[in-house]
Amino acid sequence: MSYGFSSPVPASAAMPDAIPLRALLPWAVFGLILSMVLLYFVGAEQGATALLSGHAVHEFVHDGRHLLGFPCH
Repeated sequence: MSYGFSSPVPASAAMPDAIPLRALLPWAVFGLILSMVLLYFVGAEQGATALLSGHAVHEFVHDGRHLLGFPCH
């Protein structure tokens, strides 16, 4: 017995297009560089290789430094 309702499931599901590796590679490199810069500022800034003077960066990332296991004092 049909009540005239359409099926909630489409007849054919559209498959998403595959993203080629060449399109992902620049974003992967950008993400890696950004992660390395962030890791530097959390782990090494205000040490022997400090790029910025003062203690502002150290105080800003202090809790994250301890959370990730970097000693700072």
